[in-house]
This record gives sequence, C-alpha cells and structure tokens, in this order.
Amino acid sequence: MRALSLFSGIGGLDLAAEWAGIETVAFCENADFPKRVLKKQWPTVPQFEDVKQLNIKTLESSGIDARTIGIIHGGFPCQPFSLAGKGKAENDDRYLWHEFARLVKEIRPRWVVGENVPGILNRGLETTVSDLEKEGYEVWVFSVAASDIGAIHKRQRYFIVACNTHSQSIIQEDSPTCTFRSERQAWQSSSWKYWREFRELHRKVPEPGICRVDDGVSRELDKNRLIALGNAVQPQQVYPIFKTIMEIERMMRAE
Repeated sequence: MRALSLFSGIGGLDLAAEWAGIETVAFCENADFPKRVLKKQWPTVPQFEDVKQLNIKTLESSGIDARTIGIIHGGFPCQPFSLAGKGKAENDDRYLWHEFARLVKEIRPRWVVGENVPGILNRGLETTVSDLEKEGYEVWVFSVAASDIGAIHKRQRYFIVACNTHSQSIIQEDSPTCTFRSERQAWQSSSWKYWREFRELHRKVPEPGICRVDDGVSRELDKNRLIALGNAVQPQQVYPIFKTIMEIERMMRAE
C-alpha cells in the first residue's frame, strides 16, 4: 500500500507505517528542522511544503499517481486543540483540518489515519468525524498513550481511523468489494492483538535517554529537537493501527 503523509513532522507516523509494510510516496511538512530529518531518513521521497498548494496536479508533477494512494495519514496541527495553544480549535489560524479533509475528498484513499492531542475530544473531533462520514467513510476513534505500549512517558494521543469501502483507489482493482460490516468485524478481531504484541516486544527493548547540552549537543539543535519531539507521535503508538489496516487488506483479498 502507498501513503501520502501530511503534516509529517519528523516522521513518527511514517516510520510506523514503514514497519507495517506501507510505502510513503510523498511528505508535506513546512518546518525546516523536521524537513531535514525527513530528507535524511527518506532521501528519495518527494517533499511538499505548503499543504494549501498540494493537490492531485502537484503530486503528478513529481511523478506520483494519486490513484495509487491507498492511505492518507497525518498529525494535523495540534495547537488549535491543545491547552497550551489556548484551545481555539476552528477559530485558530493554525487550524488546518479542512486542508486534510480537502485532500481526502480529492484523492479518495481507501484509508485515512489522523492523529491529535486529547484536546480534540472537546474541540474539533465531532467536525473531523462528520467530515469523513460525509465522504462515505466508516470512522473509528482510539485513545492510546505512549505508556500503554511501555514508554516511560504518557503522551496521550487520539487516532482517527477511517475506511471507505467504495474508494476508487487502485488498490481495489484486484480485490473484491467488501462491506462495512466485514471491515468492522475484521478490525475488532485484529486491532488490539497488535497493541498487545507490540507492548510485549517493547518491554524487551530499553528506551534510550534523550541527550542534551551536557552531551555536546548545541543549544539551537537541542531546541529544534525538543520542539520536534514535542510535536511527534511515538511510532509504537500507531504501528498497531497500520498493521491492522494491512491485515484487513490481506483478509479482504483472501475472501
């Protein structure tokens, strides 16, 4: 499966997707430090800076056929929903969910995965879910803390997962159309299994400490890194979602 990554940050979602066997075909990120991280880790993947200018034509200009994109994912800016960002939600200039929704409407991927902070629960989740349902998506919402999979910090995040069984994505051309009921049953039978398995794996691997200035890291790099880490999702939090998506795809093709 091929993915379009929006609001990519330093690639937490993308790393998890890669672990699950999903190929990222393009990033969209406007901050300099995260862009450098993405370039280092995925040097051949095209990057776009302005989500407002991103569309099917701009993707095609980089040789990307939007019809091959089976999933759009991203952590749309959390500041409008966070307490630290004053929680203005849709009234915040940084509110960019509508751009995410626009691209979903244009590209019509089979799957959508969005990520945000707990503040979205009372300041935007209803709009997010409603927008996806209007486009024919079945929507699930998960709350997962980094500590749930064995991390030393909590980092609570909400994940919005949506599936459109009537998508025109090219990934369906060689597979039968399935019903929302079969998708739901498949999700319920698969999803939590991967969180349990990954938590057991993570317990066996000690988490490294984050080195700062005392270890020879410049203050500017330290500042940029802390900002990037603060905005990032831990890949282990979302990996089970991507793994479940791939498992559902496998089961649907086997029917």
